[in-house]
Amino acid sequence: MTTAANPLHTLLGGTRGALESALPSVIFVTVYLLTDSDLRVGLGAALLTAAVLAAARLIRREKPVRVIGGLAAVAIAAVVAARTGDAVDYFLPSLLANIASALIWAASILARWPLLGVTLGFALRQKTSWRQDPDLMRAYSRASWIWAASFVVRAAVNTPLYLTDNLVGLGISRVLLGWPMVLAVIAASWWVIKRSLPADHPGILTPRVPRTA
Repeated sequence: MTTAANPLHTLLGGTRGALESALPSVIFVTVYLLTDSDLRVGLGAALLTAAVLAAARLIRREKPVRVIGGLAAVAIAAVVAARTGDAVDYFLPSLLANIASALIWAASILARWPLLGVTLGFALRQKTSWRQDPDLMRAYSRASWIWAASFVVRAAVNTPLYLTDNLVGLGISRVLLGWPMVLAVIAASWWVIKRSLPADHPGILTPRVPRTA
């Protein structure tokens, strides 16, 4: 099962993807502070950084949805901050996204459609066959709670920082709760999956699908 860990890591963009997702925020905070709180310059620097990263992803022939998603996230954050005139509002969309993600992941588990299973099912080209395997259903459900919890942690840390206008804290949080947490969550969820599957299970690459008569 060790080789099966790669699809999830690759789908999320790996360490590079997680680092790149935090870079525009770091650039924004740094430039904003160095330019004596010039919001326009800070937002422009963040957008420029996002555009360069998007171009690099296109050169690497990454999936268009990832390229557009990364650029759109920064653009939305910049628009919100520009409209309110408050630098900390740059982080408001991601804060709301974390809260929504926690609820969506929890709801998917309760609805017996754990998002980790959905994600891996399509990444491994299994579609929904994994849902017919009770062992995989249980493993994916347990591991999905780790992902839900990670969004709760981010929201719990960032909410007080946002409410107290702690821009530097939000920037640091974006880095520390970015790629280090992503890698930790991937490792933890994979450990849970392996611990949850019985010893005789062939692994996630081979769901046990009941044969039809």
